[in-house]
Amino acid sequence: MERKAERVNYPVMAVFMLIMIALGISDSNRGVFSTVFEQGLNLSKPQVSLIVTVSYLGNLLFMLLGGNAADRFDRKKACMSILGLWTLAQVLFACTDNYVCLLLGMFVSMGASTLMNTMMNILSPLFFGTMAGLYVNVLFFVQGIGTSGNQKITGTLATDYNDYRFLCLGLAAVGMVSLILLGMAKFKSADETKPGDSVSADGVANRERASVGKKGFRAAFNGTVLAMGLVFGFYFVAEHGIMNWWAMYCRQGLGLTGSRASTSVSLFFGTMTLGRLVMAPLVQKLGNRKSIAVFGGIGSVLYILGILLGADGTLILGLSGICISVIYPTIVLLLQDIFPGDRIATVTGVVISIGTLFDIAFNAVFGSLVDAAGFSVCRVIFPVAILIFYGGFLIVSKKGNKKSIGR
Repeated sequence: MERKAERVNYPVMAVFMLIMIALGISDSNRGVFSTVFEQGLNLSKPQVSLIVTVSYLGNLLFMLLGGNAADRFDRKKACMSILGLWTLAQVLFACTDNYVCLLLGMFVSMGASTLMNTMMNILSPLFFGTMAGLYVNVLFFVQGIGTSGNQKITGTLATDYNDYRFLCLGLAAVGMVSLILLGMAKFKSADETKPGDSVSADGVANRERASVGKKGFRAAFNGTVLAMGLVFGFYFVAEHGIMNWWAMYCRQGLGLTGSRASTSVSLFFGTMTLGRLVMAPLVQKLGNRKSIAVFGGIGSVLYILGILLGADGTLILGLSGICISVIYPTIVLLLQDIFPGDRIATVTGVVISIGTLFDIAFNAVFGSLVDAAGFSVCRVIFPVAILIFYGGFLIVSKKGNKKSIGR
């Protein structure tokens, strides 16, 4: 059953934008505060690596289980529950400097964050109709403001763990305000329903939800889903590797100052932020598949050159963010063109969960690899990952269609 919003729901857009900027700050905290965690809590590099690994384990479980739940239940209530968990994680960060609590908080915070922005992406066609491609990239542009701003400002000014606790307290306050506004926002009801179907706040018929619940994950696993999960996985390694490890590499591998190191990372995510705003009309015009093929290809070439050139490639790496910017929001939206809509949250959850396994494996061993071989050798993983991502996308996107998951 196809449903399109008759017009843009601006109140919901405003709430989504507020949430996105907070999620951007939260997600980048692991990389921004990696050195603070290491020094302030007297952690080894493998222990710092475990913080990132646990956060991606949260991604895995939240996406795998939460996506299926979102297909079965009221999505407005689901969104509020997810946001509530994220807010509680920020409160935990603000109240303690215990390492175990930090790990627990990262598990919940990152898992809830990833599921929340995925839900906003999935719901975009409901609220923004045929303009979903444009507004999804605008939302991720707003998230990028939080990410790049936090990397530059906080990365330069933060000196100890108390700075982290204070920032998390502010994020908790934003989470509470967002919960109130989200509760007041009206989710669009269904344009059409079949006789006898009751409709939840997000307009998905309860009979459809029951069907999803019966078929569950069994219907979501097949070759196309697995292949798309691998595509996501290599992309995650490429993008998140810059977010979580590049600042440390710039300091310890290239010998740059803390200010220059944070600038290097913020330049990449800053141009990525700008790219999502500038490229949004082009994505709307070209369509999802073609946008990723064109801009993803250009961005991958620049990314590879920037990484391999080291300190001399900082500007090139930064410029790659402009083209890479459209990849993630657009490819998540593309899943709705490939897989059936009545269980898209389940399928999206499975695809991203498979991709997240790559993040878990990568971050679980990367700290030890750096200790053993050094940053100069290990950085090669990043360009290899984005090269495999792009080649895999070209293959899988041509084969994918709505018959990929049987009804």
